[in-house]
Amino acid sequence: MKLSIYKIQLFLAISCILLSHTQVHAQLNQSLIFAAPPPPADIGEPGKRAEAGSRGCGQNINQSSVAVPAKQLTALVPVYSKSELVFATAIAEHPSFWFYVPYSSSFAYGEFVLEDEAQNQSIYKTSLTSTPGVVSLGLPAKAAPLEIGKRYRWYFNIYCKKDNQIIANVEGYVKRDQLNSTLKTQLAKATPSQRVTLYAANGIWYDALSAAGELRRTNPQEQSWTALLQAIGLNDVATEPKVECCNLES
Repeated sequence: MKLSIYKIQLFLAISCILLSHTQVHAQLNQSLIFAAPPPPADIGEPGKRAEAGSRGCGQNINQSSVAVPAKQLTALVPVYSKSELVFATAIAEHPSFWFYVPYSSSFAYGEFVLEDEAQNQSIYKTSLTSTPGVVSLGLPAKAAPLEIGKRYRWYFNIYCKKDNQIIANVEGYVKRDQLNSTLKTQLAKATPSQRVTLYAANGIWYDALSAAGELRRTNPQEQSWTALLQAIGLNDVATEPKVECCNLES
């Protein structure tokens, strides 16, 4: 009898520990903080994280459910509130760029352009179609890698298939930083979820979001993706589904 009571007490104690661990993990995800680096002082145009409003697409303008989506085209990047600057850093040579696209491929297509800001020269361009949702555009291995310390400007435009006119666009900047030895050691020992937290705490946005996106793909219950987007004020698209997109040209 005493042994049975002991087993019950032990089971309850272990259950409480596991529950406590789960609650703490959830709280950590919900309170994920993105520590944005100091903004560059020498950028002229601040960029644009979300479209100001759709221009319509030919005669589809009166079909609000098709031509004027309820949500805006949005780049999944932080924005500096005072200057409206759209700027973030990466450590990857070939980072991925993420966008929420509300437009249907039946009447619109997108184009992504990455430029060397200093030389004002395009280094990568691709067109794509997709169903409404979150898309990831990875800089392919065949493209020139981003150089450490260099700043680049990107554009993502949505065109109407009927007349090839831009109906929405977003734009911003990316800079590749050097990964310091301390963070490199921490990342090597970290779990996938901890890597998201480490990237975010060190202001490395693009790698943080891509790591969170991979976690979301392998474990839909993982909350790092949602918490990270909520940390930069993108609550309205945090739960939108990831969709596949197909490149038309590269």
